[in-house]
Amino acid sequence: MDGIGCTMCPRRCGTPRGHGYCGAGEALEVAAVCLHRGEEPPLVGPEGKGIVNVFFAHCNLQCDYCQNWQISGRKVESGRQSVESLADEICRLLPQSSGLLGLVTAAHYADRIPAIVDAVHQRGFTPTVVYNSGGYESVEALRNLEGLVDIYLPDLKYMDRAMAKRWSHAEDYPEVAAAALREMKRQVGGGLTTDDGTAIRGIIVRHLVLPGSIDNSLQCLEWLADNFNPFSLHLSLMAQYFPPREGLEPPLDRTLTEDEYRQVVDRAEALGLTAGWIQEMNAEANYRPDFAQNGNPFER
Repeated sequence: MDGIGCTMCPRRCGTPRGHGYCGAGEALEVAAVCLHRGEEPPLVGPEGKGIVNVFFAHCNLQCDYCQNWQISGRKVESGRQSVESLADEICRLLPQSSGLLGLVTAAHYADRIPAIVDAVHQRGFTPTVVYNSGGYESVEALRNLEGLVDIYLPDLKYMDRAMAKRWSHAEDYPEVAAAALREMKRQVGGGLTTDDGTAIRGIIVRHLVLPGSIDNSLQCLEWLADNFNPFSLHLSLMAQYFPPREGLEPPLDRTLTEDEYRQVVDRAEALGLTAGWIQEMNAEANYRPDFAQNGNPFER
């Protein structure tokens, strides 16, 4: 962010905090700090303890189909916190966890991450830091996180510009995400290192297969196979899509079919992208958070 306005993410709004696309102001707004057991197995840990996730309010994408639309689109109130109070909450939960700290959708607060991590360290904790991202990231901002982030957990949502514009209002998403993923790979490598089943360094790339959008998914897989070693990249290929609210246009108004998902899985296997995870064809409660309730949004 410069002296005139925010240039933290690729949108480079150039407006004062609180007046840009994401709506984030100067204060840190946090929707939830919780133990989450619904992430990929190396993030949860072999004993299933879970990762401490910090869900930041606001988002620089605000996808039409976002499962966290309550907080990305500011539909529920989020608490304003200082770095110190946030660190206190994190450290209260870390002893119960797998030792991982997830920073979820933090692109608009990327300049605050060093202070947050430092405050956690000052309290005697050194968690493995996971940067959980929609993939729409500034390379410059990512470079400022080098040495602080141990694991990058980006989405690769689109290689289709028209789809990116239609559903995430970011026509440049394919090239921006490609540059961001290359930078993440430069920092932490293109594979995933674990210790006794718990992730300690590397990258996991997520791709959510959207209904009626198989061609885009196949393009994403082709890009990953061309830009990473397909045999070492850990790809999380997700079937969990569900319409998060009423009124979405087709095909986002329905869930994924088994045939659609199988086409994408088959192509991933043919490309050698097998060092990762696929999902069952049912959207479990772990993938349907409710940030309007008190306590952990993933627990009913």
